[in-house]
Amino acid sequence: MTISTQELAKTLAELTTPAKGLLAADESLGTIEKLFKAVGIANTEETRRDYRELLFSTSSLGDYICGAILFEETLKQKSAAGLPLPELLKAQGIVPGIKVDKGMLPLSNFTGESVTQGLDNLAQRLGEYKQLGARFAKWRAVINIGAGIPTAQAIAINAHMLARYAAICQEHGVLPIVEPEVLMEGDHTLATSARITEEVLHAVFHALHKERVALEYMILKPNMVEPGHTCPELATPQQVAQATLICLKRTVPAAVPLITFLSGGQSEAAATANLNALNSAVEKPPWGLRFSYGRALQASALHAWRGEATNKLIAQQALYQRARLNSAATQGNYTVVMEQE
Repeated sequence: MTISTQELAKTLAELTTPAKGLLAADESLGTIEKLFKAVGIANTEETRRDYRELLFSTSSLGDYICGAILFEETLKQKSAAGLPLPELLKAQGIVPGIKVDKGMLPLSNFTGESVTQGLDNLAQRLGEYKQLGARFAKWRAVINIGAGIPTAQAIAINAHMLARYAAICQEHGVLPIVEPEVLMEGDHTLATSARITEEVLHAVFHALHKERVALEYMILKPNMVEPGHTCPELATPQQVAQATLICLKRTVPAAVPLITFLSGGQSEAAATANLNALNSAVEKPPWGLRFSYGRALQASALHAWRGEATNKLIAQQALYQRARLNSAATQGNYTVVMEQE
């Protein structure tokens, strides 16, 4: 076993801890600006640091969270007491990770479609990120559903970028999280979402194979199969779970050890209920099914905090409760009654 493989195996073992998931705290400056604005918080480097410190210092968060994805700024920040923020995570047994893509650009000649940037100096950046404590990485590709899209070219180029990223990460001993997200914006049906998600995952794993990515040392972070947010035909958690599992069984090799779902704009309760339905299936899939949620873990905490130091404890309690419920969902033990506890 090579040194890089040993690093990957160690990180994977910690991120596949049963009944635990990932906290996605890697919001870009633009995204966190919108989240803060919605609750009246000024978006400054200090408020962003205070918020991430609040999340990472939540007492016993490591009971239910095994890894956290950080934005580059956060990886380099220190707490109010002068401790690097990744150290707050390590103290709880939570593995620090890093979002390494540089966001989306419009895909030339393909209206309404995008491609993710950030490969140019990725190898160099990974070395710096490792020194700062990051042991895994994440790269997000975005696929839109609309009139005439997605095109085969947009799917193919994003799959290729995901695969190149994953190959570079593995070469440098950084465990890659591969995130192909089929967006839920729109009025498309559950059936359309299933068809597009299946097509995207087929392309992603074909690209990973061509780039010689070791599937045993990666994590897949896909969307659940859901109807578009403005679709008049709603889907129950059981319908979401059934459609998602069919799609995954058709596309994801058994060699992949773990699938951590993104929440994709779902409410906190919906994301937990859907995850619970996935883990309540009679036929157990070959991969672990966990969570890698951002807003679906943080929404209540952010609204409780509102930038006020006096609200820190109640915000942390909200985060802890949400993490606990999602942990229960990874075991199929979540019930709606638990929302009131």
